[in-house]
This record gives sequence, structure tokens and C-alpha cells, in this order.
Amino acid sequence: MLDRFDLALLNLVQRDDSRTADQLAESVALSPSAIARRLRRLRGNGWIARTLALLSDRLTAQRLRALVFIELAEHADLKGKSALEERLRSVAQAQFCYETTGETDLLVLFDCASMAEFNSLCDTVLTADPTVRRYETSFVKREVKFAPFVELKP
Repeated sequence: MLDRFDLALLNLVQRDDSRTADQLAESVALSPSAIARRLRRLRGNGWIARTLALLSDRLTAQRLRALVFIELAEHADLKGKSALEERLRSVAQAQFCYETTGETDLLVLFDCASMAEFNSLCDTVLTADPTVRRYETSFVKREVKFAPFVELKP
């Protein structure tokens, strides 16, 4: 099981995984070698799924981002729904896809270089799919907050 040192390390590396064991030791009362061992164990046991590099706004600010709310057909079979979800997983422009409750069934964030790319993507992935009853799009005007962190409490 995870102890308070593991949780403290996980909280820190979620926000900046580039910090060295020496730097992490300034915040966690362990030696750098103990921190390095714990991080190897946390990765090896699957507590850290992967490490990402988040790009600067200088590279991403001009991109078109769209939240697409997808309503599935009333009689969408499990096979059709699974095929749609697999297509969404394979589309590089789909940054996340959540199955939701309420009026819509899926929520997808698409990140595209242009409106033409977005329209083409919707035509091939959504409009052409009989599983999709309808979809509605809201475009992102600006990012107010992006914090994909989970605060772990000991």
C-alpha cells in the first residue's frame, strides 16, 4: 500500500515530473536515493501510468479546440458504441473522451489546426456513423484553468 511519503511524491511529480530526486528531497523528508527507489517502485507497480510533456501556449494558443457533446441513437448496440469509442481513441485530435450521464452520452475535446480539419474530422468520425444520433459543438474561447492533478491525502 502507499504510505505518506509515496502520496507526497505522487502529489509533487504530478505537477512537475522533471524534478530530480535531490530537488524532491527538499520537499519530502527522504534521501534522494530513497526517493529514486520509491519512484521506480511507483512506476513499476503502475501507480504512475505515464509521464507527459505539456506544450507551451506559444505552440498551442492558435489551435481550434472544440467540446463535442454526442448523443447516441436510441437503439445503438453495444458493438456500434464500442466501434465509435475505438475510433475516437485512435483519432489523434481527440484529446479526451468521457462517457457521461444526462442529455448526451459522450463528451469529446477535439484539438485541430483549423476549422477545415475539424469539419473533416466530424464528417468522417461522427456524421458518417449511424450510432451517432446527433452532436453539438461548443468552441473553446480561452483556457481559464487546466489542472489535471489529483490531490492525494495521507
